[in-house]
Amino acid sequence: MTSFDTSCRKCSRLASFLDEVIVEYPDYFAKPVPAFGAKKAKLLIVGLAPGMHGANKTGRPFTGDYSGKLLYETMYEFGFTNKPESLSATDGLKLKDCRITNAVKCLPPQNKPTGAEINQCNKYLTEELQELTKGSVILVLGSVAHNAVLKALGLKLSAYKFGHNELHKLSDRKYLLDSYHCSRYNTQTKRLTTPMFKAVFKKAKKLID
Repeated sequence: MTSFDTSCRKCSRLASFLDEVIVEYPDYFAKPVPAFGAKKAKLLIVGLAPGMHGANKTGRPFTGDYSGKLLYETMYEFGFTNKPESLSATDGLKLKDCRITNAVKCLPPQNKPTGAEINQCNKYLTEELQELTKGSVILVLGSVAHNAVLKALGLKLSAYKFGHNELHKLSDRKYLLDSYHCSRYNTQTKRLTTPMFKAVFKKAKKLID
């Protein structure tokens, strides 16, 4: 299996888009964004893809934009970080027994990766999932991440239906836990509220402990 590399350009559409972005924003990271945290973590959080002015700018998942605000505040409350916010890749934030990654490592145009791009990146997700120990919790943010994890594990999508705060026990003694994505749209429309998100983390914490 090919290990993740920030110089990856296997998706031509994404590579070309990042070339355009770095011209407009020369100070941005604008490369495939690596996962953040320990490989052997008990909690793996899987998002969709880097945001233009968030992870694509800072080089750290869910860092620098609105989507990470609720995520890191909640992680801090449940003891998974040493700080309640993530501002930059050099802000001293540390994760505790936790790792954050994305189904797609590159910023996609209009925040919408294609199916082929998700599949191309799936091998990196497979590699990350193989590092997890028994009893680990895979917390997915949104249905795209949910499906990407199932594909990476070689499981049937039809056997594990996505639903907010739904828990799925996997065959290899790991757990798949679903949540709506903590995007600005979802939080502002109240599709995902703070109590709803905390309930997911409370369940994850209980499983890990």
